[in-house]
Amino acid sequence: MLTKGWTKSLMVGMAVSLFLVGCTKNEASKAPVSAEKPANQQAAAIGEPKTGGTITVGLSEEPDQLDVQKTGLAVADIISSNFGMGLVSQDPQTLKFEPSLAESWQVSEDGKTWTFKIRSGVTFHDGTSFTAQSYVDTVKRALDPATNAQVAGSNLAEVQSVSAPDATTLVLQLKEPFAPLLQYLSDPGFMQPLSLEAINKAGNQYGRNPVGVGPWKFESWVTGQSITLARNDAFKWPEPFYQNQGAPRPDKLVYKFISENQTRLAALDSGSIDIATGVTAKDIQKYTNNPDFEVKEMLRNGLGLFLMTNTRKPAMQDIHVRKALNMVINKDDLMKAVIQGEGVPAYGPLPPNYFGYDKAVEDYGYKYDIEAAKSELEQAGWTLNSEGMREKDGKALTFELLSMTGVWDQAAQVIQAMCKEIGIEIKITNLEWGTLVDTATKGNFDLTLMGYTYNDPDVLYLFLHSSQTGGLNFSYIKDQKLDDLLVKGRTTVDSDARKQVYADIQKYVVEQAWWVPLYTEKQFSVVNKRVQGLIVHPLRGLGLQYYDAWVNQ
Repeated sequence: MLTKGWTKSLMVGMAVSLFLVGCTKNEASKAPVSAEKPANQQAAAIGEPKTGGTITVGLSEEPDQLDVQKTGLAVADIISSNFGMGLVSQDPQTLKFEPSLAESWQVSEDGKTWTFKIRSGVTFHDGTSFTAQSYVDTVKRALDPATNAQVAGSNLAEVQSVSAPDATTLVLQLKEPFAPLLQYLSDPGFMQPLSLEAINKAGNQYGRNPVGVGPWKFESWVTGQSITLARNDAFKWPEPFYQNQGAPRPDKLVYKFISENQTRLAALDSGSIDIATGVTAKDIQKYTNNPDFEVKEMLRNGLGLFLMTNTRKPAMQDIHVRKALNMVINKDDLMKAVIQGEGVPAYGPLPPNYFGYDKAVEDYGYKYDIEAAKSELEQAGWTLNSEGMREKDGKALTFELLSMTGVWDQAAQVIQAMCKEIGIEIKITNLEWGTLVDTATKGNFDLTLMGYTYNDPDVLYLFLHSSQTGGLNFSYIKDQKLDDLLVKGRTTVDSDARKQVYADIQKYVVEQAWWVPLYTEKQFSVVNKRVQGLIVHPLRGLGLQYYDAWVNQ
């Protein structure tokens, strides 16, 4: 049976290129890891914004469709976020939840009833009014099995009922308290409201001619080449953290599909695109000090690269072996070899740009210590044989490591070499993503590399709760203390209390050494400086926000 997070991961294709999004009551705990200035400071630094022009963005993938309830591709979310909006929004600097299509919201004392005050005067691109009933219709369509809403349906699975007592009041009744709800409702792509009138009018063609309420309107789609969005001149309901409080400044926003990385960079160099996304660490240096370009960077929004152990295997049931694996990996050297050092080492199960991240993990998390790793193996009874490899009762300490073909190859090889230094033999099996998932689900592995994009610490429930065995809990962890903490984390609505729960979860997961955290990589986009005012949002696909942007023609 597919779990809630499983469908999301499967549709995105995981770490291949563009990732999918997945936190609290009304605030988050820390600012994002980003070099961006607030929008008003950027505007002051670069002069007066101008109206007109076109921004052209190079993407590596093309969406299958733009009916956001019938696709699970991250690239669809990235593009549709420009013509949609969420009920709430997240300030890209503070990560606090702010008003958007909902002016305000209240949560009942038991955490099950969420009441939203809907903004008046908002219209869809087809001219129909957006009301509370519009979102009721959107939720009901997402939860209808016939829709097969791959992301929205999953995100709204905790909704028991939805109603609109009047045009500006929306009530979501949950099955149980669910802290990640606001995080989901802030997604302007997959979770945007839909016009049923537009859907019914377009029929099967709606996915090629979507209608939203956002600052950009869908204009055209040339299959295999580009999607063009045009300025919504009627737009006057932006989020409060934007410097621009009217319609977008550029005339058009064009996404060109250029799958090959070097071809995309050549298009950037020639000026046929203004922005190249998904630029690799090895290619970024040529643009870093180039006066014609600006490099935008952010930490990957989600779990970075980590190793999952399979606790169904006898050797992995020994905590000494799991600790040894944690201490034998030199994370700094691994990052230098794989991502040119462009990232941060991971010491626990959550990345540093997440709500609930406990900085103390950088002190208590396992560090590279090859002698301590050898000692752990000795305590477990694994001794060196004449060939310098570990064995016990005549059996060699050999692990099969699953890796995704073309994505994690180099990381797997470095890990293999590091483990050999303490006598552990690693046999690498490279698989396509779908086969890797199937193999890991069935438990046919010892170790597997993994990564996952999600915007809330509840992602740990998907990977570690015992109910998720057969889903994303590839490690097959069944621990009552951890189960209780994970449930508490997703049902505690108060931000401060929830933050403490996740501090406890991180400490316990590290102590048990079920995973080997490796690193969280940086993601890069390169921007021609003719485009100004771009904002990086650390919890949105690719991070780039175009609403404050303008073209210096």
